[in-house]
Amino acid sequence: MSSRILPLQPLTAAAFAPYGDVIDCASAKEALSINEGHTTRFHDLAALDLGREGGHPLISIFRSTPKARPLRLELMERHPLGSQAFYPLSGNPYLVVVAPKGLFDQKAMVAFLARPDQGVNYHAGTWHHYSLALGGVSDFLVIDRGGPKDAAGANLDEVRLDPAMTIDLEEAEL
Repeated sequence: MSSRILPLQPLTAAAFAPYGDVIDCASAKEALSINEGHTTRFHDLAALDLGREGGHPLISIFRSTPKARPLRLELMERHPLGSQAFYPLSGNPYLVVVAPKGLFDQKAMVAFLARPDQGVNYHAGTWHHYSLALGGVSDFLVIDRGGPKDAAGANLDEVRLDPAMTIDLEEAEL
């Protein structure tokens, strides 16, 4: 089965706004001088949404291994009950692939190239691909929703892509 090419664009707060928040210093709503002026607090970087249906915040580290090239995407997921924030810890760029909330529409998928100093916070219900590390094995600090494991608390939906999508990384400045 053939795959479609998904174009890649830089990750910016404006372009990513329909899907969530970009977590970086430039996107801060406010920068505060704290700790006797030795620290700048880049304040309120993402709208976390974790409390629905008995949910609570989880902080984890995800370690992601780069996929083989050409980069073939075959699965998308969403978390309907809470947001999910990723912040890179390994100094490598990575890819962010999303589609709008609602019924999954493969034609509406968008791919972003994220710099090593940019994180993302997916809004609840935003379709996204799992972590797509570039340049080596990469760790991500992840803040997402924990909650009941029963059917009412299920917070993961997955869809298989048909056809699969491919991202051309040859033209991307990595």
